Amino acid sequence: MSGATKTNQKFKPLKDRVFVSYAEESDKTAGGIYLPETAKEKPQKGKVEAIGSEVKEIKVGDTILFDKYSGSKTNINGTEYLIIKEEDILGVLEG
Repeated sequence: MSGATKTNQKFKPLKDRVFVSYAEESDKTAGGIYLPETAKEKPQKGKVEAIGSEVKEIKVGDTILFDKYSGSKTNINGTEYLIIKEEDILGVLEG
């Protein structure tokens, strides 16, 4: 090997968990007002990156809507993800 390090980690959720990537809310409103960290809300839309073995209705690549306060945030290689239960998913965006 040429001394390169592997930076692309893989994550496999367990049971009924779904691993979701999402985009953070903007720090600024459309009118130009900056929001403090405490005023931001969690995202409610994301892309499914991996699913657990018991997930029935969702597949990798789906864009989903989920409850505002569901899941656990995690940071892998500088990217924010959510790990949520399938039951917290409200639906799949199609099209």
